Amino acid sequence: MNDRGAGTAAQAAVVYNPIKVDVARLKSAVAAAASGAGVRDVLWLETTEAEGGQQQTRDALAAGATLVLAAGGDGTVRAVAEALRDRDADLAIIPSGTGNLLARNVGIPFTRLEDACAVAFGGATRPIDLGVASITAKDGGIHEHVFLVMAGLGIDATMIANTRPRLKRRLGWLAYVDAGFRALPKAQKVRVGYTLDEGTTRTARVSTILVANCGSLPGNIELIPDAAVDDGALDIAVLQPKSLFGWLLIWRKVTWENRVLRRSAVGQKIIRFTDRAIRTELTYLRGAFVRLTVERPEPFELDGDGFGDVVAVGLTVDHKALRVRVPA
Repeated sequence: MNDRGAGTAAQAAVVYNPIKVDVARLKSAVAAAASGAGVRDVLWLETTEAEGGQQQTRDALAAGATLVLAAGGDGTVRAVAEALRDRDADLAIIPSGTGNLLARNVGIPFTRLEDACAVAFGGATRPIDLGVASITAKDGGIHEHVFLVMAGLGIDATMIANTRPRLKRRLGWLAYVDAGFRALPKAQKVRVGYTLDEGTTRTARVSTILVANCGSLPGNIELIPDAAVDDGALDIAVLQPKSLFGWLLIWRKVTWENRVLRRSAVGQKIIRFTDRAIRTELTYLRGAFVRLTVERPEPFELDGDGFGDVVAVGLTVDHKALRVRVPA
């Protein structure tokens, strides 16, 4: 197999973050999987601090690639997906970095590089939804970005903004725990106005509000168990804990009730008897569109990356706008 430079024809391309991956090992694994699938021409495109993957993906498409492998963290995957929106090409995820959020939600192996490469070149194609966020920044500028898993406003976005980059590189997902412990003591609830579809605008004081395309997070957390990546809807979780005990109730729900109890008839009966205490702490909503507004600029995040302070966000879903390689 011959690697190709930009501007030459290619059947497949790898958009990779050199900080997140072992490039030599990645090239070896891709070469083996591509050769087994009869793919000879692979284009290699490295991300930079200025270009996180969108332009590299456009270059790959211009070179004729119909399969683009995103090798890096969630930010790289999100950037590649943004450029592949509604395009006639597949996204293959080679997980690395901290969260591997979409990989977890669609069943892509994230512990062995070789297994992920095998799925990339030999898996099935699954159309999935893309979340689309139209962000109004505090300076009045409006920017549109896609998200694959989750958008958040409130303490989760503050936590991500406070995450120490060096610690994130060393500890991965655990770095968010450090940021969370530093954010919680100073956290104040945010007054959010939210409009679901064409309904009435409501206001609430929340610790965080999350808008999800799918609902599984690292650490065996099933934040929104009914969220599906291809259902054409967004699922919203409104977290309003009144105390530390409220946070404990939410933690119990997302790590025990949602993940274990709800899978059996007996467990569902237990939930019905015990769920009343948490209903005001964690509320689930669903719709095709939601608009969020805040009284003063607040941090906002998409798929674990901070997008600065915002005053309003409109979020919708582009149904089955992305083709993803998943296990056959």
